[in-house]
Amino acid sequence: MGSFNFFGRLSRVFNEYPSLSKILVVSTISGGSLIAYVEANTYNGSQGHIAHAEATASDGGHALSEVVPKKKKVVLLGTGWAGMSFLKSLNNPTYEVEVVSPRNFFVFTPLLPSVTCGKVEARSIAEPIRNIIRKKNVDISFSEAECVKIDPQNKKIYCRATIDSHSKGEEEFAVDYDYLIIAVGAQVNTFNTPGVMENCHFLKEIDDAQKIRKNVIESFEKACLPSLSDEERKKILHFVIVGGGPTGVEFAAELHDFVNEDVVKLYPKVKDLVKITLLEATDHILNMFDKRITNFAENKFGREGIDVKLGSMVTGINENEISTKARGNGKTTSTPYGMVLWSTGIGPRPLIKEFMKQIGQGNRRALATDEWLRVEGFDSIYALGDCATINQRKVTEDIAEIFKKADKDNSGTLTVKEFQETLNDICERYPQVELYLKNKQKRNIVDLVKEAKGDAAKESMELNIEEFKAALSEVDSQMKNLPATAQVANQQGAYLAKCFNRMEECEKNPEGPPRFRGTGRHRFHPFRYRHLGQFAPLGGEQTAAQLPGDWVSIGHSSQWLWYSVYASKQVSWRTRALVVSDWLRRFIFGRDTSGI
Repeated sequence: MGSFNFFGRLSRVFNEYPSLSKILVVSTISGGSLIAYVEANTYNGSQGHIAHAEATASDGGHALSEVVPKKKKVVLLGTGWAGMSFLKSLNNPTYEVEVVSPRNFFVFTPLLPSVTCGKVEARSIAEPIRNIIRKKNVDISFSEAECVKIDPQNKKIYCRATIDSHSKGEEEFAVDYDYLIIAVGAQVNTFNTPGVMENCHFLKEIDDAQKIRKNVIESFEKACLPSLSDEERKKILHFVIVGGGPTGVEFAAELHDFVNEDVVKLYPKVKDLVKITLLEATDHILNMFDKRITNFAENKFGREGIDVKLGSMVTGINENEISTKARGNGKTTSTPYGMVLWSTGIGPRPLIKEFMKQIGQGNRRALATDEWLRVEGFDSIYALGDCATINQRKVTEDIAEIFKKADKDNSGTLTVKEFQETLNDICERYPQVELYLKNKQKRNIVDLVKEAKGDAAKESMELNIEEFKAALSEVDSQMKNLPATAQVANQQGAYLAKCFNRMEECEKNPEGPPRFRGTGRHRFHPFRYRHLGQFAPLGGEQTAAQLPGDWVSIGHSSQWLWYSVYASKQVSWRTRALVVSDWLRRFIFGRDTSGI
């Protein structure tokens, strides 16, 4: 009874003083460290409202006559990585936020491949969105609905409820906004390949992972029926993965581990009939990784019996066979299959396609935004995550204005000192300049000037407008689109929340780079993506890790790093505990093969 009272008091303390929940926890599992960090919000919303009411009463009611400024309405579409990150980082109570999404939870998508074969349970990687917003000091509401149209002229969105309320017709409603944040993600890109939508599985949502898991288990159960021939069993147990990116490779590795660690014990009669085929249209799998990782993965899969077919393009899929064409000789092949996972890339959702047509971006693959994540042409609409891409402005478009700003004495030439003083602002506004200097291994701006002037650099270190153009003529070649990853979306959501947190302050005191076309400075620093590294689980408790600084690690030690990072990146202690317990359960009891 004493211990019960102690924990009860402890719980009340943490509820009343959330700042005490700033905890660093280090857990150890079988010699591998799992590091996790959580910082609770220090604002107690209910107490703040009570204190305000008491102050109003004690002032004799005078405070009631004060005009409360109307909160600006922020509408957020989506509860994925970008939306979740924005909600968790937003702490400015002067906004009213309405979240609209067809799903009322956030999914930790990097662990979806682990769900497909029972390594992790689906509920362990899903966090209810209301658990996230109830802890905020911001006025946030949620509507489980799908946005079907955006009206930027009238600042409205039109939504359709996704819940069946047994009412006549579909429930549609409109929502006004002052700021609109589009973070709806993307959908699978089929490249108009015949039969893909009808016959393939995908791995974008938690429902997809559960369907794959059920299909995998049912395939083994069906193959064990005594009435089937060996040829029929081989067809049922032929798993084809289309796409050699991280998702396809990780699913192939998870499925191979499942077969070798669990199937051999549970389905011994069919274990030798299983075949896993990985189809990739390019020359290598994991082509966004370092070549050392690519080569290791291809060799490992080859040793383990996973059939990797490079340069193999899918031309069609029916209910029994998948047809491919070799890129080199054009030879076509049809192969029987039991299950196909399609994992070849992403494309815009119907809402985004329609909105892009409205605003004149119909020929693009994603919404074009500026460096501050604003949709081009709209100051009050933001787009982030997989549905958008940053349209970085070219240096050559503003070269004359940059030269004019840098030439402070109006001499018509730039000294190295003037160029150097302007370089920091140029690099912030145009990040491709810094990438160019790094890739060309230029120590400083003097080297760039010398390269532009050639032999003339020996006589003078000043540049005229033409020499300045020549010095920066190739920097735009370093412009690259950001990858459509959870890491990018997460950073964009946090960045935009930081901007909203400091909106009023930065309106008065802008902190961004100078406006080369105009006067003053931009309100905020532009978004800059910071790559923190990437993982490629390869099965057999081995993972390839590529971290900043060209650091590559492959093996069991990287697998423990993967466990640590993915545990620490969970959005709540609830999901963190569930995921870690799932890993422990799998180590002790094996994977769950119930198919539920």
